[in-house]
Amino acid sequence: MPTKRALLYISMLVVVRLKREEYMPTINQLIRKRRKSSLARKKSPALQKCPQKRGVCLQVKTKTPKKPNSALRKVAWVRLSNGQEVIAYIGGEGHNLQEHSIVLIQGGRVKDLPGVRYHIVRGTLDCAAVKNRKQSRSRYGAKRPK
Repeated sequence: MPTKRALLYISMLVVVRLKREEYMPTINQLIRKRRKSSLARKKSPALQKCPQKRGVCLQVKTKTPKKPNSALRKVAWVRLSNGQEVIAYIGGEGHNLQEHSIVLIQGGRVKDLPGVRYHIVRGTLDCAAVKNRKQSRSRYGAKRPK
């Protein structure tokens, strides 16, 4: 004789199977109405297919990264020219950004910061270039050292 728990488990399985039961469509049904193809999610929707967008800093703060990493990453809440508000990462060592600074953002997420899908372009508008940069200068807007 099965126990009460076993009977309950079996009855739950039957209910789940009944609810999930889906049938394959016939050829005629597929001809009448095609299958819907799922659309891929956009990686940087706020840019609206533009390479960069201008925006105004609302807040400049630090965020802590996801689990194995530990740091204080510099980010800015930015209101873009299209009215959308996004969180953008400020790359490089040190920055001069504050509230009301005008910045240029481009796509590119930060892997260990959830919700940060954009980068601020250094060396443009109100965002100064990184000082004393020898390598990867173009990413940080640094001039060639003499």
